[in-house]
Amino acid sequence: MIIAADIGGTKTNLALFDVKEKPKTRVGKILLQFTFPSRNYASLEDIVWEFLGKCGAHCEPTQIKAACFAIAGPVVDGVCRTTNLPWVVDSKVLSKKLGIQHVYLLNDLEASAWAIDALPSESFFELYPGKLNSKGNKAVVSPGTGLGEAGLYWDGQRHLPFACEGGHCEFGPRNELQIDLCRYIYKKYGHASYERVLSGPGLHNIYNFFKEELNRTEPDWLKEAIAKDDPSKVISLNALSRKSELCEDSLNLFVEILGAEASNTVLKFMATGGVYLGGGIPPKILPKLRESAFFESFIDKGRFRDLLKTVPIRVILDDKASLKGAAFFCYKEQEVYL
Repeated sequence: MIIAADIGGTKTNLALFDVKEKPKTRVGKILLQFTFPSRNYASLEDIVWEFLGKCGAHCEPTQIKAACFAIAGPVVDGVCRTTNLPWVVDSKVLSKKLGIQHVYLLNDLEASAWAIDALPSESFFELYPGKLNSKGNKAVVSPGTGLGEAGLYWDGQRHLPFACEGGHCEFGPRNELQIDLCRYIYKKYGHASYERVLSGPGLHNIYNFFKEELNRTEPDWLKEAIAKDDPSKVISLNALSRKSELCEDSLNLFVEILGAEASNTVLKFMATGGVYLGGGIPPKILPKLRESAFFESFIDKGRFRDLLKTVPIRVILDDKASLKGAAFFCYKEQEVYL
C-alpha cells in the first residue's frame, strides 16, 4: 500500500491506495480517504499521524511501502516552504518521523501532470480535438485558488512531468482594456502576475476592476451575495445564468486571458501534444470555455496561429487529479518492489 496526499492552503486530502489494483485502475484502488482543514494543524506530520489513526487496522505501518505528498508551492531538493501555510515540509524529516522509508514531495501541478497518463478518458472533456501528436510535449494550466502550471516533455519513450511557477510571471495584456486591468493590478499589489487575474481571487480582481475603474454598477443583491459567499463562485454562477452583465463581462475577460495564457505555455513548452486545463475553475465554467472567445484568444498568436490550431485542448474533470497523480508517481518510482 502507499499513501498519497494533495495539500492546499485550505484543505489536505489524504488517501490510502492499494497498488495491487493498479493494473485495473491505473493509480490503484482508494481504500480510505479523509480531508483535513490544513490551517488547524501545526505541521503536515500531525495530519498524517491523525490520518493513520483513522485508518486503524487498514493501515499497519509495515504495509506502507511509500508515500507521496503533492503540495502547493515550489519543491527544491525534497523541501517545500509552503506558499499559503506556515509550514516547512522536508521529505527526509517526514520519512524519519513517520517510519516510511520512501517519502516523496511533488509540486501539486507536477502531480496533476502525472495524472494525465493515469486517468481514464472519461476524466477529460475535449474542448478542441486538434491534431493527434502522441510524442509532443504537453502543458497543464490550472486556475483555482491560485494559478498552477506544469509541463510534460517527451523523452523518446514516455511523457515526464516537470514543475514550474509560471503562474507568477508578469501578466501580458493584449489590448487597451487588459492594459488598464494590468495597471489596476499593479497599483493594488505592486506586481501584476497572471495569478492575480487567472484564479478565484483573480476573477474577483477583474470584477472589482470593472466596478472601481470603469464605474460599472453593482446591484445591492449582488453585493450582498458576494459578501456572504465565495466571490468567484457568485460571479461565475451569475455570469453563466446571465443574471448580471457585470458578472458576464468579468468572466468573459477571464476566459479571454485564460485562452491567451494557455497558448503561452504551449509556445514556451512546445506543447504540441496538448494543453490540459485543470484546477477547480475550468470544469465549472465549461459552457463559457466552449464559446468562441476562449479559442480565438488561444490561437491569436500572429505567425503561430496555424501551429496553435493543431494543439488539442482538454479540461481535467477529476477533482482528485493531484491526489491520483501523486499516487501514480509513487507507484512508478517504487514498482520494482511494490
